[in-house]
Amino acid sequence: MSAGQIHIDGIACWTAAWPDWATAAKALRGEPMPVDDTPAATRKRPAAAMLAPNERRRAPDSVLLALEVAQAAVAAAGLGDDPPASVFTSTHGDLAIVDALCSTLAADPLLLSPTRFHHSVHNAASGYWAIASGCQKGSSALAQQHVGFAAGLFEAATLCLADEVPVLLVALDTAASGRLAQVHVDRGLLAFALVLSPRRTPRSTVAMRLAPGPVGLAPDLRSAAARALAGHAMADALPLAEALATLTSADRDPSDLALDLPLDAQPGGTGLALQLERLDTDTAVPAQDNARGAEA
Repeated sequence: MSAGQIHIDGIACWTAAWPDWATAAKALRGEPMPVDDTPAATRKRPAAAMLAPNERRRAPDSVLLALEVAQAAVAAAGLGDDPPASVFTSTHGDLAIVDALCSTLAADPLLLSPTRFHHSVHNAASGYWAIASGCQKGSSALAQQHVGFAAGLFEAATLCLADEVPVLLVALDTAASGRLAQVHVDRGLLAFALVLSPRRTPRSTVAMRLAPGPVGLAPDLRSAAARALAGHAMADALPLAEALATLTSADRDPSDLALDLPLDAQPGGTGLALQLERLDTDTAVPAQDNARGAEA
């Protein structure tokens, strides 16, 4: 993919402390946060209200996370009735399920749970999303270790520009457990989602120009809220989340922001150079600008 420009029409985020993007954006800007009286037990798992109660009880955290942010981002983009193609990305998949399967295989293979095996496939979350949303468009699922978000953004942006259609990007990781927690220091749940559009629409809040090539290291995290999550497997999403929170603040001058997202761990290695521009959502967008996406 050569350099190209896409637009962000929907943003969503979920952690136990941030139930939605509005809350996350305030925290990432370093703004004082109101006291949350919600019981801690209630905030441990996303609501994923689009699932039926019995499905919600059986679904693993990775599925609940994916559906929670996917639904919110698509709704913010105004595509709830026509969900777009999608890319789901993570660092390592659902380690809790992998650990449970491996432990059962080592102890007593005959006790292996068919439900857990069903949930262990890497595209389980995207499959649940397709069924729950009724989406029949293409979907892919990938993992790229500690640059999972950057790899997912690269894939989603490429599809968006090549096919000239909106694309949903869902990035998530869950906590490690059991023996795998000894090699993956990852605690808690974190998910981030974007709806990318090839054209500006009335829902577009940010224009993003991407240029693949040699880049520097990812920028340091500025907010205490982001630094508190720096050890999370999906932490490579945090620099862009911080930038979007800052850029879309009503109190900020509408100047551009730039940042690098590495696709490998070496300084000067391959990555994405991003240039972000805040858009005035009050400016009318000609209807023909959205014709291709509506047809898709």
